Amino acid sequence: MIKVTDLSKNFGELKALDKVSFSVPKGSIFGLVGANGAGKSTLMRIIAGIYTADDGSVLINDEPVYDNPAAKTHLVFVPDRMHLTGGGATIERMANFYASCYPKFSFEKFDALLNIFKLDKKRRVRSLSKGMVRQVQTVLALSCNADVLLFDETFDGLDPIARNIAKRLIYRDMCDFGSTVIMTSHSLRELEDTCDRFAMLYQGKIVFQNDLADAKSQLFKVQLAFARKVTPEDFKDVELLSFTKQGSIVYVLVRGEAAETSAKIEALKPLIMDMLPLSIEEVFTYELSSLGYNFDEIK
Repeated sequence: MIKVTDLSKNFGELKALDKVSFSVPKGSIFGLVGANGAGKSTLMRIIAGIYTADDGSVLINDEPVYDNPAAKTHLVFVPDRMHLTGGGATIERMANFYASCYPKFSFEKFDALLNIFKLDKKRRVRSLSKGMVRQVQTVLALSCNADVLLFDETFDGLDPIARNIAKRLIYRDMCDFGSTVIMTSHSLRELEDTCDRFAMLYQGKIVFQNDLADAKSQLFKVQLAFARKVTPEDFKDVELLSFTKQGSIVYVLVRGEAAETSAKIEALKPLIMDMLPLSIEEVFTYELSSLGYNFDEIK
């Protein structure tokens, strides 16, 4: 559905993007994580056809988007900085504007989503809080019934209840209509329970990308206790990524196939052995560390 190939973009001497490549299958949610200034918004604006790339290409359904109005009717972009309207336009007037641009816009869906967020369509946009404007943007985007949804810093400004509602609605849209979604955030935890594939953007480059389920199925954190003293050398038969001791308890992070790795550790005859769940932040920490990046600088 979405294919980004060797994408580069410069602003004067600043290289905002450097040979970025990834693909997003139809009917999936792709999370793009990075610190402020990593290049996320620039990348999203190129995918949306607002900016043109200096090098490389973006194809959606095998078509370029930039300077292609027909392709843009199948795509909705919700930017990180929100300028819905000038003057005193109401939410309802904004819906009419979106409907003039998107032929599949559904007023029935628009009204239903407003009701979920408890928003009054007669209210003027300029009277809304930042979080309420973000809710309105989400409602308008989903009401377009577009094939591709681009959300930049999707949940910024939303309270926990509104954030969970927005996540469920985006996920439901993907399931019901086969929408393809790209979401950006500076927070790994914010996207962990929403996206099925992630990439990390750092100084304009994709430094790591993986399917979340695959990444977690290959990395294991194990809590152990032994009757004897153990050192990292005892774990030479497994791919050991980290080894720490807290009193009599040993914590190891290992990579490998679950059953085989577990059997090799059990062969060391621990008194206690517990496999502990990994968060997406821990997965990224160790994957990036293995590539030589300092995770503390970019989370």
